[in-house]
Amino acid sequence: MFAEPEPLFQDRAEVGRRLAARLHPYRRSGARVIALPRGGVVVGFEVATALELPLDVLIVRKLGHPQNPEFGIGALVEGAPPQWDEEMISNLGIVRKDLYGVLEAEELEVSRRVQVYRSGARFPDVARQTVLIVDDGVATGNTVRAAVTALRSRGARKLVVAIGVAPAETLRALRRWSDEVVCLSTPPDFAAVGQFFRNFDPVSDEEVVALLRRSEARSSTDGESDG
Repeated sequence: MFAEPEPLFQDRAEVGRRLAARLHPYRRSGARVIALPRGGVVVGFEVATALELPLDVLIVRKLGHPQNPEFGIGALVEGAPPQWDEEMISNLGIVRKDLYGVLEAEELEVSRRVQVYRSGARFPDVARQTVLIVDDGVATGNTVRAAVTALRSRGARKLVVAIGVAPAETLRALRRWSDEVVCLSTPPDFAAVGQFFRNFDPVSDEEVVALLRRSEARSSTDGESDG
């Protein structure tokens, strides 16, 4: 029997600190850190704090197979139409009307999170900005690709994807989709993001809101200091 591999990271906060070290050239650059909730917000908080950059969230939801919600066949980003993997849908013989329920449920969850995390406020303007898209890890890359597509359509000047762990195939795809990718590890035995963390507990809405408020308060203080 083979022993389980040692986790690469203690927790998401460690990933954030290590990513911040790799992203040091962006410190106080005017870039914006955009985290993908929920787990990515813990990572993004560390990155934004270390680099003295503003933090926000972009709500992205996986669109799952009607009979297997964990199997992604698309993604939904706030303020944008759904992005479906049409080739996969065709190959699997999924009937289009069976997707309506999936989409409706995720649209409701996107709206709920926008209300909880930003009190219903619109996503900030990123036109002509450098954006650091942050998450704890990536498996298929569908949600990150949807985020990249949405942010590029909103006029972002440069899109940098910063993640803790991803399979090599997904990493290659991320490099095609974005302008720059920073990934801490691409282990060959990838099965799921959580297997590489000692602590991968679920992140609550309350924790997300608390981190966003702390980052907002820090940014306000930094602005007053600069002034």
